[in-house]
Amino acid sequence: MTGTRTTDAPTGIPNPDRGSGVTFARVVRSEWIKLRTLRSTVWSFAIIVVMTVLIGLLFASVYDVSFGPAQDQAGQNTIALAAVTGGVSLTQLVAAVLGVLIISGEYTTGMIRSTLAAVPRRLPALWAKALVLAVCTFVIGLVASAVTLLITVPILAGKGIEPQLLDGDFVRSVLGTAAYLALIALLAYGLGVILRRSAGGIAAAAGLIFLVPTVLSIVAAVSGTAWLSNASAFLPSNAGARMYAYNAGEPDPFAAAGADLSEVITLDAGQGALVLVAWVVVLLAVGAVLLKRRDA
Repeated sequence: MTGTRTTDAPTGIPNPDRGSGVTFARVVRSEWIKLRTLRSTVWSFAIIVVMTVLIGLLFASVYDVSFGPAQDQAGQNTIALAAVTGGVSLTQLVAAVLGVLIISGEYTTGMIRSTLAAVPRRLPALWAKALVLAVCTFVIGLVASAVTLLITVPILAGKGIEPQLLDGDFVRSVLGTAAYLALIALLAYGLGVILRRSAGGIAAAAGLIFLVPTVLSIVAAVSGTAWLSNASAFLPSNAGARMYAYNAGEPDPFAAAGADLSEVITLDAGQGALVLVAWVVVLLAVGAVLLKRRDA
């Protein structure tokens, strides 16, 4: 008597009892592997650390205590933070370029097809890449700030500048510097998802971060128009700058130049962070919709 033998040979059809194997944790791990193996990532993070440290060291070395009146404790904290945040105007561009490249590079090489084939629902891949980018950029920004403090504080102490490193606003500003870089990277990432081209994404990010605020500030200063200063305050870079400003509740002297200060909106650190987060959320939401609708 012969019987029929059932085998478990793969048929190419997923077994519902075993699951598809595509979990968010695995997608995050995959995106982490891709991010850390890209040369652009290594170079970008290295540049952020080196530029932050070198600019901070330069500031601390050339700072002259005889320039201006004697500083109170708040003033000393502000000077020490200036050494840490002095490079942000440049490192934010590096973070923005990285944010664009990690997604636009996949479209350029065609790897996006493999990514979306492995994650058919698409959005988990989008969020996983954003999570890995944000966490890594925040950590690198924090490391860069910490190293800069370790190097510059002894130099400034020799000039009579002794910041209170455990002051609440001081710690908030240091953390805000790292968080700002992470959010700028996410902002550029959202633009990269929308535009899918490296040149276009980088140009759009640079324009939004540098060009538009500069033009609005100049026009507001020349015309003395308060509403232009207020509009400028809600741009990503200006709002985000409040995150790492020691006196975050004071008006920006450049944005408010020529305007009636009583009519100028001044964001505090929390409000600035919320505005920048709102920019990121809107751009990523638009990118998510387009990612679901467009072909790879």
